Amino acid sequence: MATFKLNISDKKGKTITKELKEKEAGPFLGLQVGSELDASIIGEGGKLKISGGSDKSGVPLRADIHGGARKYILLSKGVGLREAEKGQRFRKLIKGNIITEDVYQINCLFEGELKIQETPTGEQEKNESIDKSKKA
Repeated sequence: MATFKLNISDKKGKTITKELKEKEAGPFLGLQVGSELDASIIGEGGKLKISGGSDKSGVPLRADIHGGARKYILLSKGVGLREAEKGQRFRKLIKGNIITEDVYQINCLFEGELKIQETPTGEQEKNESIDKSKKA
């Protein structure tokens, strides 16, 4: 069964990561980039919009390529291409817009504001490691 790493961002720039396994990942199979679904999966109220992702080898999902297969396409700009000068094009490997079991990471946008729980223990551990390095 599928396992996805879900990156959820809100409008203010906060991001949380959640790993979905087997039964939790089921609703994402077969969806396309740009589709919306209920945010009850992450324990929030509202909607999630799928904005992109990548497969297990790092090949990005592109919204304008139909299907779930990997294809080499000629790109001049957009998802999957970092920089190109004017008139320059590159042939790059891109995955289609449908989420299959090969997808590893799914990027989502949340319409509301995420509630991020701060962990004070993580800050304490960081401070302790800094103190230890100063003593050495």
